[in-house]
Amino acid sequence: MSGNQSFRLSKGGLVDRSKLLRFSFDGMEYDGFGGDTLTSALLANGVHLVGRSFKYHRPRGILSAGSEDPNALVELRSGARREPNTKATTVELYDGLEATSQNRFPSLRLDVMAVNGLLSPVFSAGFYYKTFMWPASFWEKLYEPMIRRAAGLGRAAMEDDPDIYDKANAFCDVLVVGAGPAGLMAALAAARSGARVILADESFTLGGRLLAENRSVDGKSSAEWAKGVVAELAALPNVRLLPRTTVFGAYDGGTFGAVEHVADHLPKPAEGQPRQRLWRIVAKQVVAAQGATERPIVFGNNDRPGVMLASAARTYINRHGVAPGRIAVVFSSNDDGASTINDLTAAGITVAALVDPRPALPQVIKARADALGIRVFTGGVVTDAIGRSRVKGARIIDSSGGVHSVSCDLLVVSGGFSPNVQITTHLGGRSQWRDDIAAFVPGTMPKTLAAAGAANGSFSLSSCLSEGARTGSAAASNAGFDAKPIAVPSSDDEPSGVTAFWHVEGAKHKAFVDFQNDVTAADVALAEREGYRSVEHLKRYTTLGMATDQGRTSGVNGMAIMARLTGKSIPETGITTARPPYTPVSLGALAGEHRGKHFKPFRLTPSHNWAKAQGAVFIEAGLWLRSLYFSKPFESDSLTSVIREVNGVRNGVGFCDVSTLGKVEVHGADAGKFLDRVYINMMSTLAVGKARYGAMLREDGIMMDDGTAARFAEDRYFVTTTTVNAIKVVQHLELCKQWHWPDLDVQIVPSTDQWAQYSVAGPRARELISRIVDKPFDVSNEGLPYMGVAEITALGGLKARIYRLSFSGELAYEIAVPARHGDLLARSLMEKGADLGVTPYGTEALGVMRIEKGHVGGPEINGMTTAADVGLGKMASKKKDYIGRVLSERSGLTDANRPRLAGFRPVDRAARLRSGAHFVNRDAEPTAANDQGYLTSVAYSPSNGHWIGLGFLKNAESRMGEIVRAYDPVRGGDTLVEVVSPIFVDSEGARLRV
Repeated sequence: MSGNQSFRLSKGGLVDRSKLLRFSFDGMEYDGFGGDTLTSALLANGVHLVGRSFKYHRPRGILSAGSEDPNALVELRSGARREPNTKATTVELYDGLEATSQNRFPSLRLDVMAVNGLLSPVFSAGFYYKTFMWPASFWEKLYEPMIRRAAGLGRAAMEDDPDIYDKANAFCDVLVVGAGPAGLMAALAAARSGARVILADESFTLGGRLLAENRSVDGKSSAEWAKGVVAELAALPNVRLLPRTTVFGAYDGGTFGAVEHVADHLPKPAEGQPRQRLWRIVAKQVVAAQGATERPIVFGNNDRPGVMLASAARTYINRHGVAPGRIAVVFSSNDDGASTINDLTAAGITVAALVDPRPALPQVIKARADALGIRVFTGGVVTDAIGRSRVKGARIIDSSGGVHSVSCDLLVVSGGFSPNVQITTHLGGRSQWRDDIAAFVPGTMPKTLAAAGAANGSFSLSSCLSEGARTGSAAASNAGFDAKPIAVPSSDDEPSGVTAFWHVEGAKHKAFVDFQNDVTAADVALAEREGYRSVEHLKRYTTLGMATDQGRTSGVNGMAIMARLTGKSIPETGITTARPPYTPVSLGALAGEHRGKHFKPFRLTPSHNWAKAQGAVFIEAGLWLRSLYFSKPFESDSLTSVIREVNGVRNGVGFCDVSTLGKVEVHGADAGKFLDRVYINMMSTLAVGKARYGAMLREDGIMMDDGTAARFAEDRYFVTTTTVNAIKVVQHLELCKQWHWPDLDVQIVPSTDQWAQYSVAGPRARELISRIVDKPFDVSNEGLPYMGVAEITALGGLKARIYRLSFSGELAYEIAVPARHGDLLARSLMEKGADLGVTPYGTEALGVMRIEKGHVGGPEINGMTTAADVGLGKMASKKKDYIGRVLSERSGLTDANRPRLAGFRPVDRAARLRSGAHFVNRDAEPTAANDQGYLTSVAYSPSNGHWIGLGFLKNAESRMGEIVRAYDPVRGGDTLVEVVSPIFVDSEGARLRV
């Protein structure tokens, strides 16, 4: 032993003993070496208690040495970089590392929530379906708050994550997943053929089990041989090595997801360095060589700190130079026990007993045990581990029924190995059972995917090497390369026989199947008694396999116990479906740069810089950042600004940037016929040089969007949509074109970004627009009547389009120029309209004027209303079919009692209206049963001098002049309102036609 690392071996291991690293766990300072993981460093310092279980808060130790570990979950770092539920077994030690245990209070050693263990009869499988049912009033007051407080593992950071996360794409001929003996050979064989190879492994050092076993390959130690192969691969230009990278999922089209922990082994990333990188790898061929997971055996107290998988014990000894205990009992049902007792004794650990449930041991194991003086219990079992916060002994029953208590501080367990088949099943592949190895192996797989080594059920070193070489060559050949067989190195081999053994009956204490979720063998039996015998039902009823390890150490054991209870074989019982991700992936990696404003980046209008200089206040509208209103220094609030803008338009002239409206070119000989089928009204009869307002329905008859269609030529239409539905409408049009009517001669080109467009409105709009439009284009009422359109030039030869459309109810034009000239057009409108008192206005004033004019918008076209509901029923053509027509005629949608659009004004003109208020009859109780409709849009109307609103009211047409209540319990409103026409300004429409 060395230094204060009392369990560090004096020699051996692959750690860098010259690189001393300081770290802390639960506030205590410790030392480790370069090449350690957090768990190996903790074990070196004699720390075995690392966590508490989820439900019972039982003390838990280090079970394994890989990403499958269900116990050693810690919070890593602090402050904004705090990360909960980090698997300590995969954390690469670095200087200054700060780790904290979780799911305990007030401390790890003294956790008051451990009282849950005394309440285990209440917290059995499915307890949440059976308890907290009575009294009902306790649910919100007591039960739910209590459950929410107890639920969860770890604490997320409360501050914004300061790190960056990257995304990258990679393309290769052969992707090799796993860098153990099979993976290294597969990569080498494929790379030597000239194929582009990516080799990915979750560990920070490539080599897999070669680094953790005391084996010989080609006369070298397995670790040295692995180092040489990695060096050769690194020198090849056609190979990309990705250590610290987990391939977590297989997806369609030969695509695989992987997350690279670029800087997780550093206190903080370097400037500009991502903490993690999400890879999207597209591969022609894939070799799955991610090894196998050792299974524990289910016996009493098998979750206590000091119970460890045999492969993990060997890893800590051979790779990290750490003794996981002083005195060990080995409990194994397979030939792996030979390697385990060899490595334990070589490390100076006393092996007090070898317990093997098989009736006869292989001679090589028995001879080795005898030579080492190890007491052997052939045909025996460990029924219980003795101890609480650390194993102190093992209770053993021998083949004749005799009971023995053997002292130890390390109980090494091996129930066999389960190939890591997950990635082979992500695309629908099915695993198959092999009795000879008592495990599921890959069965049906995509043609481009092959498994090799332990992942394929080949557990001996020689078979892993040969199978890896063969599979790598085949993958390269299938990718189109002339792959020659490569020489397979010689290796010492080991026995790999196994007898299926899952569960020790007669334990005195709880026997755990799923360690993290505290699922016991008794829970599986309870599920069987209550009818949850399907493996998928068992999983959900008991939460078996639903923890962060996704059942890698518990799944097969749980299925085996259920199989015995139901009298079926394990393949008849089945296995649960594995889905991505293979191991947990941080949300930061999945999001990448798409967070904050980058999550939903807004787009800037062509006039943005000009509007900003004018004092505009902006608002996010769909994907865009639009001017809400233009504030002046003398204005005290936004309402004052909006009133000024509305009055400026109504009494003079103003302009608004409407570039964000969706714009779509629809061309082709059948363009008119196509639009007839999309809109409820006729578009094929629209004259060239004219525009027409239209409405689209969803297939269920509900309003989708409204807008205009302008016809510039017989075969050329220009369609506009609302800002928020621009993408949805384009998707809808493409669906109709490609799927519903592929025979039509029509082309669809989204062009929202191509045009900067401004609405110029007000009594003096013609004066201003005539100063923008080039001669001899005529914008008079005769030259460009209402709903007329034309292609023109403006501002001295700029290509432009002009539309005689009005959303405000005033004389108005919309003028469009190529987007790059949008800023120039805004400045020109301002300059040339200075003597007219031109007023730039934002979306708030635009909304006020549309409410005053009774135009419907997003609050009315809300996904629940029909064309008739919003007052457009008469627009629907009776002469043609169109999307949504049939279902719009359902009785529920044509019911005369459906709420219809109406206008509302307060009886008390000083009262304020609020959208969302519900209508009830004047003398009725404000209950859901008496609900008559609701307010959708409200605004203070400068033209009327009081608040007005639009909304839906039952039988609205026959109730004009009636007084109803606008009841708003959320904001304490209860206002009498008068039902009026939805048009509050210029009901005859004279202004917009002058």
